[in-house]
Amino acid sequence: MIVTGLVLAGIAAAIHMYIFQLESLAWTAPRTRAIFGVNAQDAEITKPLAFNQGFYNLFLALMIVAGIVAVALDHRAVGATLVFAGAGSMVAAGLVLLLSDPRKLRPALIQLVAPLLGIVILAIGLAV
Repeated sequence: MIVTGLVLAGIAAAIHMYIFQLESLAWTAPRTRAIFGVNAQDAEITKPLAFNQGFYNLFLALMIVAGIVAVALDHRAVGATLVFAGAGSMVAAGLVLLLSDPRKLRPALIQLVAPLLGIVILAIGLAV
């Protein structure tokens, strides 16, 4: 179960690395604007904010990656702590998105389901 939890957390990290790419590197691109429902003018205005927000997503993803590596190197407590912190922050951010705008259910679920499952399954695996 530990491996399954780490795989799910890794999927969450990959999703957030993709979000980083969209927000920090391609925010004004037509495809990115369509994904986020932002027009060209608003994308230009919010570009600095999106750039910064994208890095938050990257840092959370890197925290999970570091945790997975630590578990693989048999530093289970440190690794699990990093995975729980990174994935837990992703879940919390997804909940904030959902609570701030219930119409954002789909993006909130994309943001929070994989890390939530990773947390639950990893916790069960560590407890057994």
